[in-house]
Amino acid sequence: MRNKIQDLIIIGAGPIGLACGIEAKKKELNHLIFDKGCLVNSLYRYPMNMTFFSTSDKLEIGGVPFISHNPKPTRSEALEYYRRVTSHWKLPMHLYEKITKVKRKEDFFDVITDKGSYQCKKIVIATGFYDFPYLLDVPGEKLPKVFHYYKEPHPFFGMNVVVVGAANSAVDVALEIYRKGAKSVSMIIREEEIGQNVKYWSKPDIINRIKEGSVKAYFNSQIVQITIDQVRFKTPEGVKTIENDFVLAMTGYQPNFELLESLGVKFHKDEYRTPVYDSNTMHSTSKGVYLAGVVCGGLKTNKWFIENSRDHAPLIIEDIARALSF
Repeated sequence: MRNKIQDLIIIGAGPIGLACGIEAKKKELNHLIFDKGCLVNSLYRYPMNMTFFSTSDKLEIGGVPFISHNPKPTRSEALEYYRRVTSHWKLPMHLYEKITKVKRKEDFFDVITDKGSYQCKKIVIATGFYDFPYLLDVPGEKLPKVFHYYKEPHPFFGMNVVVVGAANSAVDVALEIYRKGAKSVSMIIREEEIGQNVKYWSKPDIINRIKEGSVKAYFNSQIVQITIDQVRFKTPEGVKTIENDFVLAMTGYQPNFELLESLGVKFHKDEYRTPVYDSNTMHSTSKGVYLAGVVCGGLKTNKWFIENSRDHAPLIIEDIARALSF
């Protein structure tokens, strides 16, 4: 017996996926929201002590006020807020349900998950980018001492830690584990300086810690091998080896290009692999497939944020409602 054909299925239960669900509910469109992890899974995987760059009002969706006790909201406040939003709007969630394949039929999609199959007329991809880290592609990267995500500083107390990268996440990690008692903190950085877009309150902090020697930074450098107790890396002065207990590879993340390609989404011929879409409707080059949020920027993951992509939701749902003659 075939399941009811939904008007749309939203892939990704982050803030923008939720915003799309809210707009769909306003239009009384039948829809489901899927995520292979928990609600706002990317935010959940942020460091426990992370503070947002945006103020709370810029993270609001669905007309639900976001009241923060701080000038900039924290991760825990954001998780509480999006739980409240989901409950308030009674959004139809399918959490911890991974989509394994999407098959296009004549006038609908078959969406196959690890728990069942569903049908829909339209698809919205709001998968973000946080589930697919850039790999170092060096020997030893699969050792249990290597992490591509960071939660909290406690496990690194008294340890020799290498942080790879020079953007916001790398800087935040290096500063926190240094202050929480790591034996040594070394940053291995491909570029010649700390990232230009590092938060204004963190950048002078890390620069001063590097100058005073509290954090050792190796610029224009790149890891070539990780072993159980060492890291070897190439520098302008030659290959160096340092003692090491943990490697935190804060090298950034990328969208799920495999999913986009499987649905027939086309890309601009640029260095960022930016998907092609209509900015007025967020409709991609693939019939019935819409893009929302960070995924719209391709590899340029610092282009779209919650505050400037939450407006994608009404554009998408208006176009879907129009197409379905609602």
